[in-house]
Amino acid sequence: MSTPERSWKFVTNHTQVLLSIARDRDVRMRDIAETVGITERAAQRIVAELIEAGYVSRERVGRRNHYAVNPELKMRHPSQRDHEVGGLLELLQLPDRPGSPGL
Repeated sequence: MSTPERSWKFVTNHTQVLLSIARDRDVRMRDIAETVGITERAAQRIVAELIEAGYVSRERVGRRNHYAVNPELKMRHPSQRDHEVGGLLELLQLPDRPGSPGL
C-alpha cells in the first residue's frame, strides 16, 4: 500500500531559493519559482526577505539582476546559530553539477 505524499519537506523554500541563487547568480525569478515549486510572487517575496536579512545581495546589471549569497552569515534557528549558512549550502549542493559557480 503506497503512502500519499505529505505536504511537508526537509528543506524549506528559503533554503531552496538560496540554493538556486548559489547555483546561478543570474537566475531569473521564474526559474527560481519553477525549481522550488512556488509562484513567482512567492519567489520574489522570499528573495526580498533574504536580501533584507543580508543573506543575499542584489546588483542590477543591465536589464537583469545579479545575486550573491553571503555564506558567512549564521543560520537563524537557535539550534544552528553557531553554523554559517554557507556550510549548509555546500552540504546541499549537488555534486553532479559541473560548472556550478557555487557560493
